[in-house]
Amino acid sequence: MTINTIYVGQLLGVEAVAAVAVFMPVMFCLIAFIIGVSAGATVVVGQAFGAKNRETLYQAIGSMLYLALLMGFTLGLLGVFFTPQILDLLGASATISNYAKPYFYTMMAGCPITFVFISVTSAMRGIGDSVTPLLALLMTILLGLIITPALILGWVGLPQLGTISPAIATLTSQLVSIIFIIFYLKHKSAFLQFGKDLRQHIRYNAKMLKLILQLGIPNGVQMITTALAGLIIIRLINNFGSQATAAYGAITQIINYIQFPALSIGIAASIFAAQAIGADRSDRLRAITRTAMMYNLLFTGSLIVLGYLFSRYVIALFITDDAVIELGQSLLHISLWAMIFFGATAILTSIMRASGTVWLPMLIVLSMLILVELPLAYWLSDLIGLSGIWYSYAATFIITFLVILAFYWLVWRKQKIDRLV
Repeated sequence: MTINTIYVGQLLGVEAVAAVAVFMPVMFCLIAFIIGVSAGATVVVGQAFGAKNRETLYQAIGSMLYLALLMGFTLGLLGVFFTPQILDLLGASATISNYAKPYFYTMMAGCPITFVFISVTSAMRGIGDSVTPLLALLMTILLGLIITPALILGWVGLPQLGTISPAIATLTSQLVSIIFIIFYLKHKSAFLQFGKDLRQHIRYNAKMLKLILQLGIPNGVQMITTALAGLIIIRLINNFGSQATAAYGAITQIINYIQFPALSIGIAASIFAAQAIGADRSDRLRAITRTAMMYNLLFTGSLIVLGYLFSRYVIALFITDDAVIELGQSLLHISLWAMIFFGATAILTSIMRASGTVWLPMLIVLSMLILVELPLAYWLSDLIGLSGIWYSYAATFIITFLVILAFYWLVWRKQKIDRLV
């Protein structure tokens, strides 16, 4: 997505970047539930792997893929049919809508590919294999570097497809990466392979689906609500014009590169915690939490420092308009430092999810989103302008962390931890 946005910004202009930026919270909203379900399935996969129970492992992954395909086709069809209405709800201008519609249609139609890609890489992480998803990610990046400009500029006689180009590049690279993972595991993995034993489990399994959904629905609801809040925020930002929307798109790309490592640390902590619980070694959980927190402070903190030092140069990768670059830089500096609290919250909720504690952390995060972020964003944006939205982000990250920490310290760590499978 980042590389595609850079190409769009440099080759197609501010309006095209704004069109892609409008889609970001929409896509996140569409895939939020499958990400949540995958997180729930990853807990089951991790515990099954820790217990060395291959049958349960295959049931969990097969059920996750079944849901991914079902939801991918359903949401993809709905997205294709309701793209104009979605753009209207977001308050996108006629210019942005014209750029956005081809991109929306293509990405919606490709939802099954995206959902399966998320599920497959989540399954790999669940068994402690972070190398294969990394190789798949590198493959998507390399393919994006080639396909996007080739379709925008019409290399080797290809048609010039405009804003549809990054969508085609994204879906093509994800599909190739899925095929790569299947063949890679066939030759490299002794414990998990996408062969007949797994394929027969890609079906409706009431017991396994119930367990996965019990763990995944709260996280999915949380992510959907976060995504819906993002849609409200983007509508609020659209009121400030296309330059504000383009600046938001560039800032989002930078924030993603700081949030994703923090989320990855949380995912890794959850996997290690699930495997420890599966192996009946719950005594390791505190050490896992402490280590994850230290890595968050080190890696997320370092990225934040780099973000402040090089913010102008990074934003300029996406935007060519000097006024928009200045705007994006000023907004980024308001809330960038608070990402350290975002990462810490992600770690604590991930650790608790590995034990099956999902509902109360979800309710805490949602209440902070509804009672703090959205009211603050509206109030501050009306009071001080566009920058108020970014002040609301920082305040929400801090308050959410403090409440989650209180629950973790005073309630969760005193509970008895048992295996789920």
